[in-house]
Amino acid sequence: MSEHLPLVSVGVLGAGTVGSQVIRLIGEHATDLSARSGARIEVTSVLVRSLDAQRDVEIDPALLTTDPDTAINGKDLVIELIGGIEPARTFVMQALTQGITVVTGNKALLAAHGPELYEAAAANGADLYYEAAVAGAVPVVYGLRESLVGDKMMRVQGIVNGTTNFILDSMASKGMSYADALAQAQALGFAEADPTADVEGLDAAAKCAILASLAFHTRVSINDVSVEGITSLSAEDMAEAAESGHTIKLLAIAERRIDGEGTEGVSVRVHPALVPNTHPLASVDGAFNAIVIEGESAGRLMFYGQGAGGAPTASAVLSDVVAAAHHRAYGGHAPRESVYADLPICDHGSVRTRYRVRLHVADNVGVLAEVAGIFAAQGVSLDSVNQRPSSGEGEAVLTVTTHDASEADMTAVIEALIQASVVREIASTIRMEGE
Repeated sequence: MSEHLPLVSVGVLGAGTVGSQVIRLIGEHATDLSARSGARIEVTSVLVRSLDAQRDVEIDPALLTTDPDTAINGKDLVIELIGGIEPARTFVMQALTQGITVVTGNKALLAAHGPELYEAAAANGADLYYEAAVAGAVPVVYGLRESLVGDKMMRVQGIVNGTTNFILDSMASKGMSYADALAQAQALGFAEADPTADVEGLDAAAKCAILASLAFHTRVSINDVSVEGITSLSAEDMAEAAESGHTIKLLAIAERRIDGEGTEGVSVRVHPALVPNTHPLASVDGAFNAIVIEGESAGRLMFYGQGAGGAPTASAVLSDVVAAAHHRAYGGHAPRESVYADLPICDHGSVRTRYRVRLHVADNVGVLAEVAGIFAAQGVSLDSVNQRPSSGEGEAVLTVTTHDASEADMTAVIEALIQASVVREIASTIRMEGE
């Protein structure tokens, strides 16, 4: 009988979209969760900003408190679902320094202060779980942290932000402008009123840092990630991508790289990319997430599913809660931070990939040769050049596709093109991945 099982008391910090679903599921599935964990998991306090606020799920008023100490001190387990850096960091540290296990879905906190939190957990015999911090219900954190820990990871690449994927999918499938697609995403609740963290790539960058840290046993922070968002993409970019058998996705990419001297390092970046329609990530539509992992022995693996929303994210939280409750009741720990490799972070300028550049140029004799010469002067080799008429008078559109080139060389090319008198506009510069 469950009443004879050890009790694990839980404080939940935050009763918003995810927090309310976690509380609901713990109550509705108490018997099953007890059987799986071997412990009675009981929410004893819920920290909220207002006792009288409207909530998606009815919560026993006796559980609600506005006092952090009541929700944290003396608990066996604290679930942090407030989000952001502060006061979440203060609350998580308060729990860990008391030896209280913490389950969090806070990618921004982990990407900015992960090492500090891991060290506090280890020093005080506590555990820190964070499956819900990346890709919602998709179990990619568990996959890297435990299932694939015996393999050497070479590359992690994926769509880890559902808002931007929804916007790009709407632009590609419906021919919408970026502004209209964003407005639609906001109207449907996929995007916040202030979508900056999503559309500028910051949310994806935080997740990229977490995935890279796990995959390469190296501390990677959000400040190590090169970031470019989707705000400059146009309907013309999407149409041109479709014509060439590609689609555009915002990708988080973390990979092991070896420089010319044989030194290993980690490259981490987030940016829009042209992905061929044959690639598994090309078919990921709507607000779904997908991560492709390449291991030295395992080869290519793909994790796919709902990356956001109350119930899917709550599912990831509860997977951690079950494991944490079992360890609290019977002993044992979650995997500790693994940073033994301590690989250097590659200079972003050294990263190599292919590029597609669309230019509006003067429609004159010799322009193509001059543009090609600018690329050649920086050591960037061209794979193809396509010219077509433009709507502008005396103007043509050149679409140039390169072979592999370094970020530094392409930056120099773009700067030279800006200065070139024959170039009237650089309409877009998009990287190509997955060829």
